[in-house]
Amino acid sequence: MIKTAVVILNYNGAEHLKRFLPSVVEHTPQEVRIIVADNGSTDSSLELLSKEAQFGRVETLIMDQNYGFAGGYNRALREVDAECFVLLNSDVEVTAGWLEPLVATLTNQPKVAAVAPKILSVSKPTEFEYAGAAGGFIDVLGYPFCRGRILSTIEQDQGQYDTKREVFWASGAALCCRAEVFRRLGGFDADFFAHMEEIDLCWRMQLAGYKIMVEPRSVVYHLGGGTLPNESPRKLYLNYRNNLSMLFKCSPSWQRALVAVLRPVCDMISVGIYLLKGEFSLAKATLLAYRDFILLHKTLSAKRKEVRSKVNSESEMIYGGSIVLRYIFRRHFGKMI
Repeated sequence: MIKTAVVILNYNGAEHLKRFLPSVVEHTPQEVRIIVADNGSTDSSLELLSKEAQFGRVETLIMDQNYGFAGGYNRALREVDAECFVLLNSDVEVTAGWLEPLVATLTNQPKVAAVAPKILSVSKPTEFEYAGAAGGFIDVLGYPFCRGRILSTIEQDQGQYDTKREVFWASGAALCCRAEVFRRLGGFDADFFAHMEEIDLCWRMQLAGYKIMVEPRSVVYHLGGGTLPNESPRKLYLNYRNNLSMLFKCSPSWQRALVAVLRPVCDMISVGIYLLKGEFSLAKATLLAYRDFILLHKTLSAKRKEVRSKVNSESEMIYGGSIVLRYIFRRHFGKMI
């Protein structure tokens, strides 16, 4: 068994592979496998990989259709024999020495199940990237945020988060994790399809007694929005539905009760704002997410029973207040968590 495998899930991402894969080949040690798992692409991705001499060391795994981020990675990683998986988006540019600190964290800290790098923006390299920044958290109502990004406010990277520390979740855009733990917990929840699946997995890792870390000595640059733009109704739908599903599955009883009372109020306020702004497709996406979450009640109840029956310890990384209220009343915040 090899130590580490970098696995890039690709779906119709030929242009991303052409732009960003060279940095992965250049800055990844030779003993590390680089694998592109193709999720049923219909563009020129596979042709590009086979013809470009610079991608000679890159292996390919080919799937027959698009199984989404969650299902695609689950299927691909079953075929990869390694101690450490590094899940990397096709729109991520890595830097010299990016991989070694991540693998060293898992090697030297046996209670760490997953670790992420500091993620900056490709388009604005001095700023944190929206999807992962410098490590993620959720608040008591389940809203996710990152060190370096809260809602739509993104910070400049001025070294304020250059300390390695424990976090609640690590972005799936660049996620290094223990293969054994990933497999034992069943990998991602394939029903999520895409979005929030890494937060759900990180929560389950913590319930199993492990920690999630961010290691800012490792730096990558993420384009973001490569599959769905941030204002896409489809993306909003998946984020809402999957976030509610994750909270139902993983949260302790007290938090679940709090969420059941307060989240619908907060989210319906969001629907009202979308309607006032004329963003009817976003309002509809939110309501559809709630509808489908309710329809999933029986399935989610079975999943919750399984997850909560195996709890070793509750996460201590949940922010105890409301990040939305903090954002509203302290708009010009300083260093977060």
